[in-house]
Amino acid sequence: MTWSIIARDSRTGQLGIAVATKFFAVGARVPFIAAGLGAIATQAFVNPYYGIDGVKLLREGLNAQDVLAALLATDDGRESRQIHIMDASGAIAAHTGRDCTEWCGHLSGSGFSIAGNMLAGPDVLDETAKTYIANDSLPFPRRLLAAMRGGEAAGGDKRGKQSAALLIHGEEEWSALDLRADDHPDPLAELERLEQVSHELWVHFRSSLPTRQNPAGSTDRSVIDARIAAARTEQS
Repeated sequence: MTWSIIARDSRTGQLGIAVATKFFAVGARVPFIAAGLGAIATQAFVNPYYGIDGVKLLREGLNAQDVLAALLATDDGRESRQIHIMDASGAIAAHTGRDCTEWCGHLSGSGFSIAGNMLAGPDVLDETAKTYIANDSLPFPRRLLAAMRGGEAAGGDKRGKQSAALLIHGEEEWSALDLRADDHPDPLAELERLEQVSHELWVHFRSSLPTRQNPAGSTDRSVIDARIAAARTEQS
């Protein structure tokens, strides 16, 4: 009842997941990212522990295939689950249980993985992939959303639309961008709007937050305000 794309931006090294479905609050349960280590999307009859435990296993140094095997081995409901994983090396592992609702499946390419179930047909994944590949000049968040729009134009979730989410991590444990439309008539359009709003303040303020390399971050409001003012001048 969902389709999602996991990708790694070759320019920034960021990991991102975009997901959409005809169900409430998909961003609360599907996407999980371990900064610098990998990303997991758990869907169909969602098992949240695929994300929670999978991230732990990535942090322990397991690769995508070994993480997948470990998760499936402990879950008697595995045939009703769908999961795909990308690790830090770009390796991809995926599982679509035999009891997942048609159409369901998975495909991957250079730097991305796409999976879905309860879809209008295989074209949803194909068009998501084609659109992602064709838009490599876009900023990473907009490229992920454009890819999902491509899949939606091919039919998306065959039941309709309700929620969508976009999660992106860079080097830090906290997210670079975490957007959700939990219940909306056009959730991908709402994410596109929110992504634009993020450029008003958030993306400029973000660089002042504490990091592992700079635990204090920047608390000089004049510097932050100047950065925001400069960005607004550039945009006008």
